[in-house]
Amino acid sequence: MILDFCQALRDGNKLAQMEEAPLFPGESIKVIAKDVMYICPFMGAVSGTLTVTDFRMFIKSAERDPPFVVDVPLGVISRVEKIGVQSHGDNSCGIEIVCKDMRNLRLAYKQEEQNRLEIFENLVTRAFPVSNGLPLFAFSYKEKFAVNGWKVYDPMAEYKRQGLPNESWKISKINSTYELCDTYPAVLVVPTSVKDDDLSKVAAFRAKGRIPVLSWIHPESQATITRCSQPSVGPNDKRCKEDEKYLQTIMDANAQSHKLIIFDARQNSVAKGGGYESESAYPNAELVFLEIHNIHVMRESLRKLKEIVYPTIDETRWLSNVDSTHWLEYIRMLLAGAVRIADKIESGKTSVVVHCSDGWDRTAQLTALAMLMLDSYYRTIKGFEVLVEKEWISFGHRFAMRVGHGDDDHADADRSPIFLQFIDCVWQMTKQVRLACLPEVSCSVDALCTQREISVQSEVQETRVESLETKIPAIFFCLK
Repeated sequence: MILDFCQALRDGNKLAQMEEAPLFPGESIKVIAKDVMYICPFMGAVSGTLTVTDFRMFIKSAERDPPFVVDVPLGVISRVEKIGVQSHGDNSCGIEIVCKDMRNLRLAYKQEEQNRLEIFENLVTRAFPVSNGLPLFAFSYKEKFAVNGWKVYDPMAEYKRQGLPNESWKISKINSTYELCDTYPAVLVVPTSVKDDDLSKVAAFRAKGRIPVLSWIHPESQATITRCSQPSVGPNDKRCKEDEKYLQTIMDANAQSHKLIIFDARQNSVAKGGGYESESAYPNAELVFLEIHNIHVMRESLRKLKEIVYPTIDETRWLSNVDSTHWLEYIRMLLAGAVRIADKIESGKTSVVVHCSDGWDRTAQLTALAMLMLDSYYRTIKGFEVLVEKEWISFGHRFAMRVGHGDDDHADADRSPIFLQFIDCVWQMTKQVRLACLPEVSCSVDALCTQREISVQSEVQETRVESLETKIPAIFFCLK
């Protein structure tokens, strides 16, 4: 995937050779500047016209035939800075644009150019609308589609597809107003015998109120994948009898096994400094640490990867350079963890609980990957849409914070390529088990929001923000 991505970065400029970039419905031009020089790392300096809209930065060469074009969605911009530029004649002032897709772009223009400040300010304002009190472009996008992507995922329909509710599991509306847990969906599946009062006590014991709830059930063995956050045991090894009984009930719901496997995504040493389930408090549970690193380690790994792939690649040291980033090592760890979860469900007929610290990063990666392995429905276009909506968006992955949508704080310690890693893992699966894997997808407009609860509160459906699921079929056929 890394080599393919590097080639895509180089080819992207060559592919866009239209006379002018077509504007999306609702997209508007904010500033146009001529005699701007793009300092291309592959072709040298290219003189042309710069157009900034509320969605993209578009550069078109003035003299080349066919024209050389750079088309950059503003959402991929991480940082914009003024720089000095040397050896480019009258164009002595410049802007460096650091992108989230690994590109670094440099522009140069004349120092006396009247609209140079306007260029910089429009780029900063439009690339980081949230930091400047402006709406994201998604709210201005006006294209109409025959399919309503907001209706692709129906939790009740999805749980019905899985055969739920049944005698052991029920649909709970305890979180219908997001009062139990504001980062969980309104519809939850919990053991039939558990009362709401006990669920509230379990929520008080679990970080962020993220109680163990069902994500997937095996159609034959009834072994389940449940997800949650870490227990708040604290330094004094605090216990919660309701939580202990709750996990026992989850185990009892599966008559095929008398054991519950708890997969803690974290490293052993880190988890034991936080909260984890001791075997003395949970005697029928086996605790397994998957040793996956935290968001800060993953962010640093991506930074190192960017350094070795753009703008040039050292072919003679390629393998050792990739190895030094640890990116593929971390991808392997995620896939290996998901395989262990899937194997316990399929071969071991044993129910599993999956969590990390808060249960919205590594947990989402692992449950979604394991479900993709176990259930062929999720390997269809429609099923993959449902999987992302369900395990990532509805269960509160912090897309806005991890990606930094519209935010100019590029050094924010909460940014991390968590969803990017998931997509890389899916790509690896499509290459390694090609016949079993169908979908290839892009990013989600739903993911502008941190979780479904925020999506509902901000009324993005009512304001006609388009969902990715509206365009997935078209994306898929284009890829084919």
